[in-house]
Amino acid sequence: MTVSAEDRLQARNDLAWAISVGGIGVVTFAALLLFTWHFAAALFLIFAGMLLGVALNALTHMLGHAVRLPHALRLTLVCLVLAGMLSGVVFLGGATIAKQATVLSDTIKSQLVNVKAFLERNGIDTSYLELGNLGAPAASPSLEAPAMPAAPVPHNLPSAGAIASGGGAIVSQTLKVLLGTVSAVGNFFIVLFLGLAFAAQPAVYRTGLLFMAPARHRVRATVIVDRIGETLERWLIAQIVTMLAVFFVTWIGLTIIGIQSAFILGIQAGLLAFIPTIGALIGGLIVVLASLASGWIAGASAFVLFMGVHALESYVLTPIIQRHALDIPPATLFAFQILLGIVFGIWGLALALPLMAIAKVVIDHFKAEENLA
Repeated sequence: MTVSAEDRLQARNDLAWAISVGGIGVVTFAALLLFTWHFAAALFLIFAGMLLGVALNALTHMLGHAVRLPHALRLTLVCLVLAGMLSGVVFLGGATIAKQATVLSDTIKSQLVNVKAFLERNGIDTSYLELGNLGAPAASPSLEAPAMPAAPVPHNLPSAGAIASGGGAIVSQTLKVLLGTVSAVGNFFIVLFLGLAFAAQPAVYRTGLLFMAPARHRVRATVIVDRIGETLERWLIAQIVTMLAVFFVTWIGLTIIGIQSAFILGIQAGLLAFIPTIGALIGGLIVVLASLASGWIAGASAFVLFMGVHALESYVLTPIIQRHALDIPPATLFAFQILLGIVFGIWGLALALPLMAIAKVVIDHFKAEENLA
């Protein structure tokens, strides 16, 4: 069967068009990956602000079931209540933060010295452990020779180079502390501003997001965006309830055990409960280390309390509260957390679950469409 010249020309044009579209798609995808890699911190910051906006909007909707007020007034009430709670936390626990940090630091240092001494007693070389002068006893004068009169020590003034070097080191460290503080405070206010902006006018940003989708896919995009919003709202409400439960149980349990700074440690455990699995482990480790300052019995009691809180969170709260919010296998979530934590640091670790929830909503939507077809 012969093919006409016109058909061959059309086939070549179709092939050239397919290659062009594929090449443009590959280049665009690579450019997006490169953009995401270089500006990951800013993108995570914006996503954190969006999550805060979703949480505030969810609390505002919940308040709407109790009081009939405009959205702006309900959002204002929610923000005032949250600000009052944060102020109360700072007022009640701010004075003990430095004390808790000192106790925790001293406990870790003493435990490192004890571990080093235990290893040395059992014939294990510990020269590779750089512990500095932790726990080192003060040097005593030798008894083998009579004490000789001490030679006068010259009190020479430091040279200009030494003064300049020391001053430069002080200025450098001060600038690092100041820049780190400014960066942390700036990130906090950026997330706060974005969250308030998204929560104040959610319909405006939803409409703008859907407007960027092609007209023929706008209906599908609307369904996906609404499902993502509903999923994140349910998950955030469930997560807030879980964090509050972890905070109260940890606080009351440590107070009964007699651990200092139980209030702050409870807040710490509650905040870290936002990060599934890894956050609970970090929070439990901090609680146990801080409790060791009160003795081994207190440390063991804190460990039992941590196991109880972890069991409460994993086998009671999560199955009951979050069974309608997310359904992600634990191993898949943990692997995704480790991957994002290694690649993007603390931002990737903290926001791995909501990112995976969004991906799951999109995948489930397309799988449902495929099954219907």
